[in-house]
Amino acid sequence: MEIQKYPIGLQDFGGIRNNGYVYVDKTPYIHQLITSQKYYFLSRPRRFGKSLLISTLECVFKGQKELFDGLYIYDKWAFEAYPIIRISFSNIGYRTKGLLKAIGDTLEQISEQNDILLTSDKYDIANRFDELIKALYKKYNQQVVILIDEYDKPIIDYLDKENIHKAHENRGVMKTFYSILKDADPYLKLVFITGVSKFSQVSIFSDLNNLYDITMKRDYNELCGISQHELEQYFIRELELYDKEKIRLWYNGYRWHIDGNKMYNPFSLLNFFTDGDYRNYWFNTGTPTFLIEISKQRRMYDLENISSQSFLLSSFDIENLEPIPIMFQTGYLTIVGYDPLFDSYILNYPNHEVKSAYIRYLMKAFSHAHFDEIQTLPSELINSLKSHDTIKLQDAINKSFAHIPYPLWQKENEHFYHAIIHLLFSLLGVYIHSEVHTKDGRADAIILHEDHVYCLEFKLNKTAEAAVQQVKDKGYLDAYRNKASHFHIIGINFDSEKRKVVGLIWEEV
Repeated sequence: MEIQKYPIGLQDFGGIRNNGYVYVDKTPYIHQLITSQKYYFLSRPRRFGKSLLISTLECVFKGQKELFDGLYIYDKWAFEAYPIIRISFSNIGYRTKGLLKAIGDTLEQISEQNDILLTSDKYDIANRFDELIKALYKKYNQQVVILIDEYDKPIIDYLDKENIHKAHENRGVMKTFYSILKDADPYLKLVFITGVSKFSQVSIFSDLNNLYDITMKRDYNELCGISQHELEQYFIRELELYDKEKIRLWYNGYRWHIDGNKMYNPFSLLNFFTDGDYRNYWFNTGTPTFLIEISKQRRMYDLENISSQSFLLSSFDIENLEPIPIMFQTGYLTIVGYDPLFDSYILNYPNHEVKSAYIRYLMKAFSHAHFDEIQTLPSELINSLKSHDTIKLQDAINKSFAHIPYPLWQKENEHFYHAIIHLLFSLLGVYIHSEVHTKDGRADAIILHEDHVYCLEFKLNKTAEAAVQQVKDKGYLDAYRNKASHFHIIGINFDSEKRKVVGLIWEEV
């Protein structure tokens, strides 16, 4: 039920303002930005408002003051008109033309729109870019504003194994393209570059060492997205109709500085207000398959409360793809804590939308089951736990292994089946820890649900009795005695030849 006009998928600031769509005023941050520095870089996840931010900056520097009536910046900026070079790498046709030709054609179009004749070779993109900047400066007698959106799209689209060579090739093209900006400084008013990810400065922006990265700066934490304060200011009627706490759990949680406010994903939030259904809106718009593959290869199935050094989060390189920085920059993990002693951040899923969807995709990658079957498994598990039914529990677990092709079955790989079990129980939405450390060792999994604590111990080609005895001998449940009234030990034994659970013992202690 639409209460206001929501600009879902709209990235044109002028169109939003002229057609009565709700606009969350980000011009206080924009004013701070354009009056402070000259060269900027910002990384934010997809569908987080980067393109709208670029469009808003374009309208500011076109001098379109009337669009800002009623907004913070209206009486605080002169609104002079500047020549603008705006390029969105998501729609210049690099997939069909190749990146070099796509950039060359784009520079040609911009020059034609300004009645400028460029004389350098069309596909000598560095000289062509430099010539265009100087020609615009000379024609309008004003410094040039450069707005680059989704600069990294021609790279992140090719990070899978089969196409990584294209990522390398496109990185070289982009390095050449940006190389002229530093020497063009006298002719430039503002350079603002956005993307989902930040590749190593050495690899792309090595010649632009004055680029100010505001990705993890506290002052710009709220530049994109919607804060709790903004939610309550701009969506008063909506919050009267829907459960505010449930909305927060589903769509809030992103932040890029430990002292910054947690932000809502605007795409998910506006879609929710449109139809009123709690669903995975943002996640379903396109999850990179290479992320799922890396997670599977590295056996990264428990992604909660992961620690990462701060310098690792700020960039990554395609020569050495590390999943944690990629997942942070692309929005699948966010900052929840900080350890100043080791200068490391604690990361977790930002919200229920991302966590539930990512676990489903991981489960599919590990088990090869269909999504509809993955959807039904949690209910079977929870029913078996509530009814204390060992047969149903064993059947539900075995179902999660039933679709794994025989050639892919990893014999005597405890981590492999442990990952599937962990993901299976995580789908329940209950509290689960995998490989929980205790003073005498580690429990394979601890599940807290209602007033019950379940300790699961897995064995491979041994016995379920040995698994139960290990839990007792090591005292894995001792740390949880004050958290519930009912305690369970579930010992599970897998047979690598039969590829299923052949022994399961359940004891209440």
